[in-house]
Amino acid sequence: MEKLVIIDSHALIHRAYHALPVLTSPGGQPVQAVYGFASVLMRVLKELKPQYVVAAFDMAGPTFRHKEFKDYKAQRPVTDDALINQFPLVKELVAVFNIPVLECQGYEADDVIGTVVEKLKNKKNLEKIIVTGDLDSLQLIDDENVKVYTLKKGVNDTVIYDAAAIKARFDGLGAAQMADFKGLKGDPSDNIPGVPGIGEKTAITLLKEYGSLEGLYQNLNKLKAQSPKLFEKLSVNKDQAFLSKKLAIIKRDVPIDFDIIAASFDLAEDEK
Repeated sequence: MEKLVIIDSHALIHRAYHALPVLTSPGGQPVQAVYGFASVLMRVLKELKPQYVVAAFDMAGPTFRHKEFKDYKAQRPVTDDALINQFPLVKELVAVFNIPVLECQGYEADDVIGTVVEKLKNKKNLEKIIVTGDLDSLQLIDDENVKVYTLKKGVNDTVIYDAAAIKARFDGLGAAQMADFKGLKGDPSDNIPGVPGIGEKTAITLLKEYGSLEGLYQNLNKLKAQSPKLFEKLSVNKDQAFLSKKLAIIKRDVPIDFDIIAASFDLAEDEK
């Protein structure tokens, strides 16, 4: 089976920048994010041996999620200039490998990745492997041909998620329930609020019982006698729960031009 590697570039750059000690070029410019990105990229290319590679990037400026929720990612500190200045260097690196860059104003790299996966969903002989530094893309593992290759710690400790691995990690939940999970638990890294007072364990228990956020709220009265406090939390924060789920859902219809042939890759050729 052929393989397409889809790189979540910003996630890897941020992970590398914060995981590695400060490294500088001979001219004194910080380059640890570039170094970390390059090391992950080379390991992925040699380990997975893909026939196709594409790199997804965020673009500067607000996204549709900021329009839905003005406090989206508002808790994050201002990005260091030392990090900002390394993004163009990573793009230069990607260009050296002849890897196409995909990005779209108003959307995040995750949405671009989701759109690529959606466009290729009928290619059953193509394995799509998302390389990232977080777990946001897990919801895209909705068939056996999509996997997520993510960094667990630093830039060297990695794990590959498929449908079975998601169920193992989230005690039986599936990829299709990941947005519901964030609707309840929230996601502090993106300032997605969820339902205050509901953690991972309770969110998993509720979704195993009711299947989805919609299913839970359709049966909310069943919780009134069983757990009055939980019923109260869910009742008061219903709108916030559904907003959180909406923010967590990765778009799959971003207006991008993607040509699988343009993403053709041969490591041996690029190493010449």
